Amino acid sequence: MEALGLIFLAGIVGTICMSLSMWSIHSAGTINADMIRAVGSFFTKDMERALVPGIITHIIFGVMFAFPYAFLISLAPHLFIASVVTGGAVGFFHGYLVGFLLVALVARNHPLEQFREAGISVAAAHVFGHLIYGVGVGVILGLYGFDWTQLLAI
Repeated sequence: MEALGLIFLAGIVGTICMSLSMWSIHSAGTINADMIRAVGSFFTKDMERALVPGIITHIIFGVMFAFPYAFLISLAPHLFIASVVTGGAVGFFHGYLVGFLLVALVARNHPLEQFREAGISVAAAHVFGHLIYGVGVGVILGLYGFDWTQLLAI
């Protein structure tokens, strides 16, 4: 049970790190990277009521994605730095895929006009945010010496 809790914690920490990085990019004012409200407004179709559903959805997906990240990180050598680098690499590739899908598919179907314009800068913000998520997950799993076999022993 300890392994599940560790993955859950890693997902929460990674999600917080990603949310803060995306919020700071958005707050700088050059890129519309308000990912949490963009996700929440898919449900509410309204910017004013989008924050809470966006946070809940982001946390749920952040915890869910921590499981495949943990599996991939556990394939790296069991060293702290290897966990961090592997987490960052997985996050980079995950973010690249999300950024591509966001620009190609999601933006044009978004219910709010302000999120329909997603260019390369928005995609790059998502690549960076996911990289930070992966590093956050890798730090937690690396600090506690996570090994996938711990989960299989349950």
